[in-house]
Amino acid sequence: MANSAQARKRARQATIARAHNASLRSRLRTAIKAVRKAVEAGDKAAAQQVYRSSTSIIDSIADKRIIHKNKAARHKSRLSAAIKSMAA
Repeated sequence: MANSAQARKRARQATIARAHNASLRSRLRTAIKAVRKAVEAGDKAAAQQVYRSSTSIIDSIADKRIIHKNKAARHKSRLSAAIKSMAA
């Protein structure tokens, strides 16, 4: 356990930051699942709409460095490819 006042404070701050980052990561996963669900449903227009809203969530979480920017790009690329491969 932390012995100095500074270390105790950093431990408190780390706990809060970890909880915040976990909620953002959960938001990311939910956004990705929403797009995949729309793709599986087969409605291309709905999937594109959900993808647009999910893209902003993915980008904002990458901007906050919760995930790496390349991981965000990979997710967006794969989701986009899944939508493009759907029958029109």
